[in-house]
Amino acid sequence: MRPLEGIKVVTFEHAIAAPFCTRQLADLGARVIKIERPGAGDFARGYDERVRGLASHFVWTNRSKESLTLDVKHAEAMQIVHRLLADADVFVQNLAPGATQRLGLDYDTLSGRHERLIVCDISGYGSDGPYRDKKAYDLLIQSESGFLSVTGAGDEPAKAGCSIADISAGMHAYSSILAALIERGKTGRGRRIDVSMLESMVEWMSFPLYYAIDGQTPPQRNGAAHATIYPYGPFKAGDGKSIMLGLQNEREWKQFCEAVLRQPELANDARFNTNSRRVEQRAQLGTLIADAFSRLTAQDVIERLEHAKIANAHINDMHGVWTHEQLAARERWTRVNTPAGDIPALIPPGMTPADNPRMDPVPALGEHTDAILDELGYSASQVQALRAAGAI
Repeated sequence: MRPLEGIKVVTFEHAIAAPFCTRQLADLGARVIKIERPGAGDFARGYDERVRGLASHFVWTNRSKESLTLDVKHAEAMQIVHRLLADADVFVQNLAPGATQRLGLDYDTLSGRHERLIVCDISGYGSDGPYRDKKAYDLLIQSESGFLSVTGAGDEPAKAGCSIADISAGMHAYSSILAALIERGKTGRGRRIDVSMLESMVEWMSFPLYYAIDGQTPPQRNGAAHATIYPYGPFKAGDGKSIMLGLQNEREWKQFCEAVLRQPELANDARFNTNSRRVEQRAQLGTLIADAFSRLTAQDVIERLEHAKIANAHINDMHGVWTHEQLAARERWTRVNTPAGDIPALIPPGMTPADNPRMDPVPALGEHTDAILDELGYSASQVQALRAAGAI
């Protein structure tokens, strides 16, 4: 039995934060009913066509869900929503601020009818405050949270290569829902969860925040190198290939000098004998490292680092990740079905194939509308009338 088997989730969701949250609930066995607009659906369906005509974001965040199309402007459609919520455990939404209040789907309204319902609202800035109604997309939150101020190189900021603010909010929503389900098991009551993308990202920014506490200088942008530990970042070998390496303490620094650079005298050099000094002198030390590596291939450097037990990594592109030997050795890939056929999918972290994670198909728009309405007691003629009226 999967951990969330028997848990029913109803969701008004789009883009990434809420769909990422609810997909993880589905991974654990929850039934997730995704309500979408007739004809268009979640606008993330149209982001690109990279997955055999389907959008890369959508196939990532929407497997194992049921798609029900409803136009909530129709009164009958809202009746369907309330019938779905009657036995639901969780309601998740990331609509525009104020939308659920206008629809009567806010926690204060719903809790009077559904005492055990957990309502999770995901938004850019939270349900109150001066920024409540401000539009919030992933890159905008990366900017507001200070993430861009420490990411990039020199005076040029760089965004994260994935939707990190959405992912952060989705993860906090997911864990908060799990906690609320445990709490409900003790109290018998649901609760409201208010997850802000800004607050989620600021939590993840706590190291640079504390580093800059009391007006101290914030971490500087250093590209792919660590801002406050050195050497920790990418270094180029003599064959033109780069490797990533990182030192964490003085014992490793000594090993690095002796076994990798083969310049043991540097270990006690007053310019470099603490991490703070190495950070201050990173340009000078970087030149020494570059000179030593210029006579080696990337594989030579990795072999020396491995021998010295110094942390290192290849700098993979996406093709390298698809074929990563560690993921293959641990059998972390499976396949899921989509409207465009089977595609590979990573087994959720923390689970094994023996756990039987739910890896059901990515739904076509409205694929489950008729079946869900039949389950709710609507006849075929009633469904036909709803479709004719544009309600579904």
